[in-house]
Amino acid sequence: MKTILQKITNDASQSFACRVYQTPQFETNWHKHPEYELILILKGHGTVMIGDYVSDYSVNDLFFIAGNLPHWFRKNQPKMTGAALVIHFTNDCWGDGLLEMAEMKAIQSLLQKNNGLQLEKGLKKEIAESMQLMQRKKGFEKLMLLLQCLHQIGLSSQYKILTEDFTDAGHVVNPIIEKIIDFSFKHYQEKVTLEQVAAMANMSVPNFCRFFKKNIKKTYFDFLRDLRISHACKLLTTTTQPILDICYESGYKSWAHFSKQFKDVKQQTPSQFRKMYLP
Repeated sequence: MKTILQKITNDASQSFACRVYQTPQFETNWHKHPEYELILILKGHGTVMIGDYVSDYSVNDLFFIAGNLPHWFRKNQPKMTGAALVIHFTNDCWGDGLLEMAEMKAIQSLLQKNNGLQLEKGLKKEIAESMQLMQRKKGFEKLMLLLQCLHQIGLSSQYKILTEDFTDAGHVVNPIIEKIIDFSFKHYQEKVTLEQVAAMANMSVPNFCRFFKKNIKKTYFDFLRDLRISHACKLLTTTTQPILDICYESGYKSWAHFSKQFKDVKQQTPSQFRKMYLP
């Protein structure tokens, strides 16, 4: 995939960026940047792609994204307001040598991995509070808050690894795959065939399958499955719709197929998943 290389700018008074992005600046295509990213969702919900990971996101979700790890946050509804508090920093924004200190071992270990993480439980709450405080601080206090956040993440186990040591081949692959992803986001609730998407890429089906897997690290139908299950999860947790209706609304024509794929992705049935979120 030809990944968009996003340029992150800071003002001269700080070594890293901490700002709120809101619609339309919140919306981005599949992109990457050398800076590491901490992103706290403030408004909106939708689908997130980080490396080869696809799932849903909602308000208060908090992600850590390694430098040069491609990602994409896409709202479920075009007219919805999307907003996030985002921190961008490089691994040398504090100068040379700091991370070599023995006290920085946890941070050094965190930044050496090309991972995407979703923070959970108490860690998510603590980091979210620190990020919001960081937005209001300046200078030394702001930098110390960033180091404190990274230190806490590095020492914790309260996160889910979404993608691990993902290698992006985007700089050498035809950008048509971005068109395929955009099409899939718009049409995953409908019947989609390999012949249809291969024709969009002007390839034979076998060539398209190899092309897609090389870039996204999963088959096209696994990618489509993840989009559909992500949508189903959102409906299961935010509506009282019958599960059979959710099955059909998520692009499935068969309950048995939906149930099997849901369990393959979430390791539990749709009804078990919904019960986890009942008040």
